[in-house]
Formats: sequence, structure tokens, C-alpha cells
Amino acid sequence: MSTTNDIRAAFLDYFAANGHQIVPSSSLVPRNDPTLLFTNAGMVQFKNVFTGQETRPYARATTAQKVVRAGGKHNDLDNVGYTARHHTFFEMMGNFSFGDYFKPEAIEYAWTLITRNFGLSRDRLLITVYADDEEAAALWRKIAGLPDDRIIRIGTSDNFWRMGDTGPCGPCSEIFYDHGPDVPGGPPGSPDEDGDRFVEIWNLVFMQFFEDPPGVRSPLPRPSIDTGMGLERFAAIMQGKRDNYDTDTFRALILASAEATGQDPDGPFRSSHRVVADHLRSTSFLIADGVLPAKDGRGYVLRRIMRRAMRHLHMMGTRETVFHKLVPTLVRQMGAAYPELVQAEALIRETMRGEEERFKAMLDRGLALLADETAHLGDGQPLPGEVAFKLYDTFGFPLDLTQDALRGSSHAVDVAGFDQAMQVQRARARAAWSGSGDTATETVWFEPRDRFGASEFLGYTTEQADAEIQAIVSGGLSVTEAGPGAEVALLLNQTPFYGESGGQVGDTGLITAPGLRIAVTDTQKRLGDLLIHYGTVVEGTVRVGQAVTATVDHDRRSAIRAHHSATHLLHEALRRRLGTHVAQKGSLNAPDRLRFDISQPRPITPEEIADIEAEVNARIRENSPVTTRPMSQEEAVAQGAMALFGEKYGDEVRVVFMGAPEDDRPAWSIELCGGTHVGRTGDIGLFRITSEGGVSAGIRRIEAVTGKAAEQAAVATEQRLEQMAAMLRVSAAEAPERLAVILEERKTMERLVSDLQRKLASGGDGATATETIGGVGLIARNVGDLPARELKPLADALRKQVGSGVVALVSTADGKGSLVVAVTDDLADRLDAVELVRLASAAMGGKGGGGRRDMAQAGGPDIARAEAGLDAVRTALGTLSAA
Repeated sequence: MSTTNDIRAAFLDYFAANGHQIVPSSSLVPRNDPTLLFTNAGMVQFKNVFTGQETRPYARATTAQKVVRAGGKHNDLDNVGYTARHHTFFEMMGNFSFGDYFKPEAIEYAWTLITRNFGLSRDRLLITVYADDEEAAALWRKIAGLPDDRIIRIGTSDNFWRMGDTGPCGPCSEIFYDHGPDVPGGPPGSPDEDGDRFVEIWNLVFMQFFEDPPGVRSPLPRPSIDTGMGLERFAAIMQGKRDNYDTDTFRALILASAEATGQDPDGPFRSSHRVVADHLRSTSFLIADGVLPAKDGRGYVLRRIMRRAMRHLHMMGTRETVFHKLVPTLVRQMGAAYPELVQAEALIRETMRGEEERFKAMLDRGLALLADETAHLGDGQPLPGEVAFKLYDTFGFPLDLTQDALRGSSHAVDVAGFDQAMQVQRARARAAWSGSGDTATETVWFEPRDRFGASEFLGYTTEQADAEIQAIVSGGLSVTEAGPGAEVALLLNQTPFYGESGGQVGDTGLITAPGLRIAVTDTQKRLGDLLIHYGTVVEGTVRVGQAVTATVDHDRRSAIRAHHSATHLLHEALRRRLGTHVAQKGSLNAPDRLRFDISQPRPITPEEIADIEAEVNARIRENSPVTTRPMSQEEAVAQGAMALFGEKYGDEVRVVFMGAPEDDRPAWSIELCGGTHVGRTGDIGLFRITSEGGVSAGIRRIEAVTGKAAEQAAVATEQRLEQMAAMLRVSAAEAPERLAVILEERKTMERLVSDLQRKLASGGDGATATETIGGVGLIARNVGDLPARELKPLADALRKQVGSGVVALVSTADGKGSLVVAVTDDLADRLDAVELVRLASAAMGGKGGGGRRDMAQAGGPDIARAEAGLDAVRTALGTLSAA
């Protein structure tokens, strides 16, 4: 028996031997088609090649493409588990020609592969062609030798492929396998075509026209080929099965489900095992490609798939988390072909386990509510929409999960009532928001939020993505288009741009399309989960519904990412060095620096700063992986995670792990954070703290730089050191010692100068003239440029010299008037130095003054009136004496 892995390898090797480049599967998250929720066909990654927007170094390609169809136009979720061939995840084999070969070669390759290489009997095969495509019919007769009754002409759109309303298009030709007359069903095009007898295994698309406008076609100058073969369907035929779920890969997963649940794989829970097996594949591959459970967008579809599988596991009697335990079986089956499964296995298992724990906590209550409500319904009566909405809003039951739970009963869901309940909730949310201070700038986004839902953020895994313009705001109003020079705010259906939050500034970059260029200067969050791009239309006209490419400024994002990641390491290093009282009180993560405010009652010493900086750099050199996981707040806190100041968290949080595990902690730093981060700590580069200071009582601020900014800071410091060394005429290594000598010499010289100034100020020979006013001795001197700090020591010395009396000194150094008045102890009960110095200050245009009764000081702005200040003391002494 050929295994599924053998068939995949044989297909790719066959086309490689025929000159085709084997191209790895692209991500399930399409980066080049904003209209798609998930990659749903093999040609998606080549779409821009077919339209001429992109070139590749090869003209022929072959792939095994991962595909998910569980949302939007292609949604097989409801049928999975109950039919033989519906899946949310499958593999599409294909071969492609980009203007290199056309119908003859495509038909020859397909027929040779399936009849000669794979050995299918030609008697079991029949072909469909588009009704007008006589060329294809003739080629099938010639190459395959098939008679006309085995070549069926189909005139419907099923056999004519279009990329969109306009663009490349062309007729199709499908290959069907006949399981035999004992299987119900008729050939394609017949009334019984939906039966299981005839199974489509391969579709050949002949891309030969360009349609624009709709209905008007012109021949393509270089016709191309796009084919698609469902691997699971083909494997079933090759393995002699009529049911995809009986193939080797699916059977291994079903047996793993049976072992984990203790239920017979082919017993009453047969459909449940199939649901689990299929959803295990889609869940694991989506997580491996960067999709995580969320409330909106792709993450919501993933959550629906996961919870559907988990409900079926619950139905089979599991009470512990089981889903994640099946991942190793999947990795053994498909890990060799898709190494991303192996690389992401730990993340997949952890994400599944956390999601199942959260869902199980609500599942019993939700199912009890559903059972209670349906018990009161009459036969065939629908479940009220408000009940279905309560299950969704309170217990996390997506609508389709409730519908699946009711499968087999006589009850459906009142979907219109569900939608109405959703609208009521949105109205309440609007009313609640109207009381915020952001009303004027944010109410314009209510309608787009209701219509499109939350923005899909792709920035954790890419910095460029194709997108579609959903809304344009210019001049505060919603518009349908905006031309050159217009300041615009744009909502895209998906974006790699990060909206400012959690201290991380918003991204900048470009939004482009042919003839269009918009410079994005900021990205902000609006209404909590809309990512709005602010910028200027530099060229062209932007229109609602337009397909564009959004490109983040890579260098700026990289610098921001490094600073944000360093903040996490800094936070942990601060707590370990200073104590667990340290908590974040604010932050800024910008491209050129980081700012981090913490609760800290005292200044951080230089020694502590050095230790903290060294610790962060040690973690950077460790170059350990930086990983993220979604989990509940309770689980995150139990693992030691810290929440960031000012961030609002929901029931589910994103936890960032940095640094090697130690003791009982899974990583050195664990924090709740929704920002973008480096892949490994070594990507941060050098870390340098540039300043530390107080912000307010009990709050200290640290500023630091990383990477290129840190290198520039280090170079600037070195340049200043070299300049200083050159001025000192020594080497940089000798500069600190030489500077210490110079400073000591300066202190000695300052002391000598001070002594000389005091001697000069006091008369030089130590005997200073004393005048007597009203029986009180007075030494009054203008000491000129004697520094103000020397006035008190000089006044104290002169006070000893006068014996009994008053000393009044004024300095005019540096253009500033300074006054000191001293009174000897024996006169302090009669004369107040404070009163005297205030009078002198007033005479010099000053106010106030203070000190003690025996020594006081003040300022006098008008240095030209220095003598008037001294005269004011003389006058006061005369007045006091006369009194």
C-alpha cells in the first residue's frame, strides 16, 4: 500500500523530474491576497506571478500546499466528520506553468502520472471539459485515447475558473474516478452527481483569457496552467478506500483519539473521532503558521475549530485535557513533510492545553443551559436567538458550535434572533463608549467596527502583507476616496502595522498599490481593537475596497522591537537587584530609546546601575529564544508572569518568555505583553543605561538604549574621552588618574586663593578699620569679587576681631549682590542680624533675608547700590542707639 507520505513524495518527484521547481507550501495565512481568510488553493502563493506583478526564477513549479477551508466563501466546517470527503484542513497537490507550457503538456503530464506512475486503470477514469473547449476535448481523445462518452462537456461556471471579477481566467478540465456501479451516484453533470460513485481527483485550469471589464475577454499573451489534486481523496483511491478518513494518516489520528478517550474508533462516536482527527490537523497547522486563538478574525475561526473538537472529546467522556496529547501522533505522521510542525510542537501543545482548560471550565455550564432550554421547546421549535447569544457571549460557544450540539435533534437555532441580540449588544457598547473622552475622534469608527469587526494584526510574524481598504476618514469624516496631499486615516482588513499601546509606539511605513503611495506616519488603536493607519497620500487616489500592500518600516520596527524586549529584561533585573517592590509605572519603547518608570523610594546607586546593566547584557549574550503563549490571566500569574502598568487585559492574555529557564520558572523573565519582540535575546544587541533620576515621590525613571543606538552612545562616550585625554595630553587610559591629580591641585589652589581673598577683604594685614556708631563697633566692607560662599567664614573671623559689635559685608562676585551681617554674642539680645540684613537687602533692591539673630544673609540684585546697603546698616545702628 502506498502511504500518504509516499504519494506526496511521488507526485513532487514526478514533476521535478519534468523540469518543475519544488516550491515549499506557503503559510496558511496568505500575505498576498487580502480577500482570503486562509490559503484555500495551491495557486494562492503564485497569484501575483499569474497577474504579472511578480516574477520567479522558474517558469514551472510543483507544490504540496497546506489548505484550510473553515471560513468565508469556502467553509466546510459544518460537514466535517459527517461525510467522507469534507475537511477543514487538506493538502492540495499541484503543478503550475507560468507561460511555459499549456494544454497539451498539462494533459499529458496528468494522464501519464495517474495511469502509468500511479497505475490507475484508464477504465475507471472519465473527464469533464468546459462546453466550449473543443481543444481540450480533442487533446483528451488524442493523448488518453478516451471515447467521447467518457469526455463530458459541462457548460456551467463549475468548469470555468476566474481569479475574480476581472483578471486571468479560463476553462477547466476535471479528472474523475469511478468507484463502480455498486456505489450510489451518477457522473458529473447528471442529476445524481452528488453521490459517492464518481469522485473528482484532479482539476486542470487552463488560464488563457484576461477578463476586463466583466464579460469581456481577451487572449492572454502567455497562457498558463494551474492544477489542483486533493491528496486525501487521491490517497483514498490509491489505498483502496472510499472514505478519506480510512486512509493511513487519518486512521492513525482516529486510533489516537480512540485510545485517549477509551471509545471504539468505529463505534457510536465514529463521527466524533473524525471531527477530532480533522480538527487536530487544522488546529496544529494554523498555530504553527502563527495563528492563535482570539475573539476575532482568523484567531476566532481557529477557536471555533478547537472548541468543536473539544466538545466532541467531552461528548466521549473526557474530563481532563486530552486534545494536546494527540499532537505527537500528528507530528509523527506529517512532521517530515512539514518541519514547521516539529518546530512548533511545544507551542501547539501548550496553546491547545490552555484553550481546553478554559473551555472546559465553561462547557458543563453552557451545555446544562442548552439542555434546560431545549427541554422547554416543542418538537421542531427553534432555540431562541437570545439563548444562543448567551451561550456565545457568556460561555464562549460560537454559533456553529451550538448548531452542531443540536445536530440530530429537531431543533435549529433562530439565527435572526441571534443576530438581533448581537446588534443590541453593539448598541450598548456604543452607549458605554459615548461617555469617554475620545468620543469626538472615535465615534466615526463605530460603523466600520460593527461592519467589519476587529482588525487582523499580522505583525507578530510579518512586516509586509497585502490588504484591502475597508474605510477612509479624512478631515474627521468618512469618505470613499482621497487624492494626493490628503491627510487620511485608514482601516485595513489585515495589517502588519502595530497600533500604539503598552508603551510601544505605533509603526510607520508605506501603503502602496499601482499608482498609489501613502506615507504612514503613525498607527493607533481605536475602539479598543481597530488598527488605524494615519498618513498622507503622496501619490494617486486611495479608494474604499482597493487592494493595497502594507509595508512596515523595517529598521524602525527592529529598533522598537529591541527596545521593547530590553524593557522586559530590565524590569526583571531591577526586581532582582533592588527588590520585588519594584513595579512598572510607565514606559516608552521608541526606535531611539526606552524610558522605564518604576516604584522605587530612593535613588539607584551607580553600583546598582552597573550591576543591572551587566545583568541585562548577560541575558542578551545568552541568546535564548523569546517565545509567546496565549493563556488565562490566572495561569499566567501562576507561572510568575508580571502584568505591565496601564495595560488592559481580557480573559485571555499573551505571555512573553525571555531567558533560559531556572529553578521552577519556565524562563528568566515572564510578562504579560501584547507588543512585538525579538526572536532571540541576542537580537537586542548592546544595552546601555543612559540616565537615572526622580520623576515624583517614590518614582524613579531609567532611560536606556539598545542595538545601534547603544553603539552610537558608546562611540560618542569614547570620542569625548579621547577629546578629554588629548586636552590633558595623556592617553585615554591615563586620563582618569591625570584628572584626579588636576582636581586635587585645583582644590589646593582654591584654598590658597580663598585665604588670600579673605586677607585682602579684611585689610590684608589682619587689622581692619572699625567704626563706632552709637557706641557699637562696626566693620562694614564691600569685598568686591570675593565669592558669596566666603562671606560667612570672613564675617565670623571679623566678628572675633571686633570683639563687641557688628560686621556687615557685601559681595558683588559674578554680578550678583550678596549680604551677610554678624552680631557678637554680647549684643545679640539688643541687635538682630536678620533685621539688619533685610534693611541692607532692601537698599539694594532685594526682599527678605534670613538666618539667626547672630548671623544672617540676604541678596541684593542692584550691585551698584552696594555702599547703600552698608549705609542702611549704619543708619539702623544710629537709630537704635538714639532710641
